[in-house]
Amino acid sequence: MSANIASYLEIHRQRMLDELCDLLRIPSVSADSKHRDDVRSAAQWLMERISELGLEPELWETRGHPVVFAEHLVDKNLPTLLMYGHYDVQPPDPLELWDTPPFEPTIKTTSIHPEGAIFARGACDDKGQMYMHIKALEVLKAQGGGLPCNIKLLIEGEEEVGSAHLAETIQEHRNRLDCDLVLISDTDMISRELPSICVGLRGLSYLEVRVDGPSRDLHSGMYGGAVDNPANVLARMIAKLHDDQGRIAIPGFYDEVAELSQQERAALSRAPFNENEYRESIGLSAVFGEAGYSVPERVSIRPSLDVNGMWSGYTGEGAKTVLPATAHAKISMRLVPDQNPRKLTELCANYLKQIAPPTVKVTITPHHGGMPYVAPLDTPAYQAASEAMQMTFGIEPVPVRGGGSIPIVPLFEELLGAKSLLMGFGLASDAIHSPNEHYGVFNFFKGIETLSVFLNQYSTSSERA
Repeated sequence: MSANIASYLEIHRQRMLDELCDLLRIPSVSADSKHRDDVRSAAQWLMERISELGLEPELWETRGHPVVFAEHLVDKNLPTLLMYGHYDVQPPDPLELWDTPPFEPTIKTTSIHPEGAIFARGACDDKGQMYMHIKALEVLKAQGGGLPCNIKLLIEGEEEVGSAHLAETIQEHRNRLDCDLVLISDTDMISRELPSICVGLRGLSYLEVRVDGPSRDLHSGMYGGAVDNPANVLARMIAKLHDDQGRIAIPGFYDEVAELSQQERAALSRAPFNENEYRESIGLSAVFGEAGYSVPERVSIRPSLDVNGMWSGYTGEGAKTVLPATAHAKISMRLVPDQNPRKLTELCANYLKQIAPPTVKVTITPHHGGMPYVAPLDTPAYQAASEAMQMTFGIEPVPVRGGGSIPIVPLFEELLGAKSLLMGFGLASDAIHSPNEHYGVFNFFKGIETLSVFLNQYSTSSERA
């Protein structure tokens, strides 16, 4: 079967690449209201492609951006797979750091991708990976045997802004979304030579800090030395969020962190890691982090806190000797089991207000968050995914925990009672959320092939179970 799939993909290779590039040209930036119509255009484009498969897609309106839904029910006695993805993308800024325009897809060869990689915003996160699901359905339908199990597609347009309205959409359409498993391709794997399956995600707590001082920007010569500068204050506050050893200094932050056993840590360490290559890939002279943990552990099984942006005063060309009236920062915390994002947001907010001097006013605005997630390995779904990857890559995949967050994953379990299988095909070097995001052509087609095999393996493994 895999040979037939590979042959079909080779015949239709250029068309499928052209289709993906058409989708990538749509600037569906969910965070920017100027792109509201573009987000809807991406949803409508997907509706047309899904219709070409013989399915009847529906556009579910939300209080934000729409959700695309479709289903193909084969037999009530077969398992039902809900395939989830998102068609919205991160803002492309800073534009000047892109080698090619972010919404003009360009295929270029690289040392990692000798067959070429598609450079565009959303190429890997998540348009390229989401579109593999749709193409896998096309492949199976073209084989003549139809789909091996019941399929439901749920593709949203707000993942990059925290899936703000997806929970209420799921509750509204709960009777249409019953499933046995949620399949998500929005993660990466170790390498092209060694695939992996993500079995855990960190949670997320995101907040914004505003520090207010004087009633207006002041002349730094006339007032400097007598007025506590909000930018200076915010810098001092942020400096107190970590100790010198890289541990987060917020009281109570680690109280509910689930510690892994030595056996569990040893199992996760099976994934190969080269610190020199890691440093060189991101231009570092040295790594940093919590003592007693390896770099892979620091970015997967341990929590973190990072400033995502800071701004204050004059930042234009030349000089302006101003003492700013306000200073701002955006802060994200990546959480691990059993940390709760609401509680951690409150702990961080209280700590920031506590360490602020009386010379300023501090305002905290919480943004989106999500719970951590750990998936079981002893399920028919995991076994089917492992078998599929072994068939297409020629090697057994390694289970790994990811450092990112997909807030909808624990939400699916809460609202639908369904576990998620995180079967992604990106690479850590794909620069998602950064300038020059890209996705390997090899990864795109190997993902379609593997997902096609997985659907058959999952149907038969569920029957065996």
